[in-house]
Amino acid sequence: MGSVIVIMTTISPKNQIKIKPTQLFDGYRITEEDVLILTQEGTVEAVVHQSEAGDDIKKVDGLLSPGFINCHCHLELSHMQGMIPEHTGLLQFVNQVVRQRDAPADEIAAAIEKAEAAMIKNGIVAVGDICNTADTLFQKEKNNLYYHNFIEVIGFEPGLADEAFKTYKMVYDGYQKVFPPQQLSLTPHAPYSVSTPLWKLLAQFPGNHLLSIHNQETPDENEWFINGGGGFKALYERLQLKQSPIAPTGKTSIQTYADYLQKEQQLLLIHNTCTDAEDVRYIQDRFPLVFWCLCPNANYYISNRLPDIPMMLEQNAQLVLGTDSLASNYGLSIRGEMQRIQQHFPQITVEQMLPWATLNGARALQIDDLYGSFEKGKRPGAVLISGDTVMLLSKSNV
Repeated sequence: MGSVIVIMTTISPKNQIKIKPTQLFDGYRITEEDVLILTQEGTVEAVVHQSEAGDDIKKVDGLLSPGFINCHCHLELSHMQGMIPEHTGLLQFVNQVVRQRDAPADEIAAAIEKAEAAMIKNGIVAVGDICNTADTLFQKEKNNLYYHNFIEVIGFEPGLADEAFKTYKMVYDGYQKVFPPQQLSLTPHAPYSVSTPLWKLLAQFPGNHLLSIHNQETPDENEWFINGGGGFKALYERLQLKQSPIAPTGKTSIQTYADYLQKEQQLLLIHNTCTDAEDVRYIQDRFPLVFWCLCPNANYYISNRLPDIPMMLEQNAQLVLGTDSLASNYGLSIRGEMQRIQQHFPQITVEQMLPWATLNGARALQIDDLYGSFEKGKRPGAVLISGDTVMLLSKSNV
């Protein structure tokens, strides 16, 4: 797909800026004869046919798209790049994250700052970011990117559910001092790491308009919920829990925890490596606002396996894209995620994937009033996929 050129919303020429790319993706479709017109502030004024655009048109080679939406990231793990070997499997990977994530505060901060800069360079304008700590707050306060902060809750022991909830609620309160409620969620980590009482506390938490859940990332997850076996049985035994977080139900994990969620809950389900068609139908029948986030590079890095994306397309799943963390990826690039998908599923086209990276992602993070498409009044940023260089465009070079 070539390199990424990012046209940020800070462009401010004297009047309007008019860009005529080789191809233009407006969030819905690709055209070849349209011009994008922006105001001085970078707000979309219009997309018009080149015959109606007038003079002073800047012509660029490549495909112009709205800025990319990264629906799943762990920015606070950026210092862990390259620390964990590939293809360990999820259980071993998670174990290594827990063991190795501690580092000096200045090292963590420098890695976070560098990782955010890489996302901007790669055309990302908004991020759904997982937060177990307040480590990223100093960087997010700079407002370089839009963030939805998913304060992620983990609590294995049912008897300690209240304590776990209070611990992560304190992290949530720290973010609440900086961010408005619409950019915050107190969300469960995964079906296997949140006890039944803790699920219920989270589902009832006021303002949880959007939940992000690591879903069916390994076969062991479904095996535990269906028959009480597999790697999580061994994990719970090693943890010496008084009681398992959730008792096996004879159903898959997703069909189990769905019972704990509010009826109209909007969901962002992450990874879905072992999700099948029956699970997709089951959830979509119950939750009309569900988005399925693909993190293919992380899936390949951790388990050398990708979700059944063709099946998900057949089931009309609303797909979005994420990068996961630098602990489980080679970089933070939505373009890189699309390239990985094409390596494994060459029948899936760029035109099919671009909505996942833009408008679907904006809808998933509930920001499609400003991001995701070139529509009048929005400020989605713009990404030009072209050539062999990566260049940030501003008023000085447009």
